[in-house]
Amino acid sequence: MASLAEIRAKLKAQEAGSNNRSSGGDNSIYPFWNIKEGESATMRFLPDGNANADFFWAERLMIKLPFSGVKGDTSSRPVQVQIPCMEMYGETCNILNEVRGWFKDSSLEDMGRKYWKKRSYVFQGFVTEDPIGEEKPENPIRRFIIGPQIFQIIKQALMDPDMEELPTDYTAGVDFRLNKTSKGGYADYGTSTWARRERPLSDAEMNAINTHGLYNLSDFLPKKPDEIAVKVMQEMFEASVDNQPYD
Repeated sequence: MASLAEIRAKLKAQEAGSNNRSSGGDNSIYPFWNIKEGESATMRFLPDGNANADFFWAERLMIKLPFSGVKGDTSSRPVQVQIPCMEMYGETCNILNEVRGWFKDSSLEDMGRKYWKKRSYVFQGFVTEDPIGEEKPENPIRRFIIGPQIFQIIKQALMDPDMEELPTDYTAGVDFRLNKTSKGGYADYGTSTWARRERPLSDAEMNAINTHGLYNLSDFLPKKPDEIAVKVMQEMFEASVDNQPYD
C-alpha cells in the first residue's frame, strides 16, 4: 500500500482536480448507524488487501433513481434504484453530464441534487468497542460503509503533518472513535476523532489477520457495466425523470 506521504500527495491531487471541475444482509458490515445518540464505537482501520491499492479505502459513486411505483402494479409504493456512476471506473458518465447542466438553471437545482452522484467509502478493520452489543461474526475483520462527513474527518487527519505514521500501521497505528450525536433531527458524527496515542494490534487481532486475510476492497464495488448495461441505465434515468413507473 502507498505510504502516508504518497496518500497525502494523492489526496491533494484529487482535491485540485475536484476544484477544477464543475459542479444487504451481510453481517461482516458493521452497522454503526444503529448506535444510540450519545454513544461511541471504537474502530481500527486496516490496509486494503490489494497491496497495489492507493488508499486503505475504496470509493463508491452511485446514482439514485426514484420511481413512483412498479409498472403493472397499481398498489406498489415508490421505489428507489441505485445504479453505478461511470466516473467510479474512470470513465465519462453521460447521466452526470446531463445533470450537470441543470445546476445552471435555478429552477432545476433541486432536481440536479436528487440525481447527482452519492459518495461513500468502503473501509475494513476491527471494532474494539461496540455499544450495539451485536453477535460477532466468525471473522472479526469488519467492513465499514463510511459517508462523506466521517470521511472528511479521516482525510483531514491524514493531511495533518502531526500524524507521522499511517493509522493502519500494525504497530504504530491509532484507533478511530466514532461518536454519534444529532443535529437538526438527523444523526451527526462530526465529533468523531482519532485516538491521541498509538496502539499496536493485539495478538488476537494479528491472528485474525493471519487466519482470515484482508479484503480486497475493490471487490465490494459494483461490477463495471458493459455497453448494454450503460444503455439500460440511461433509459432508467430518463424514465425516472419522466416520472414513469419502474419497469
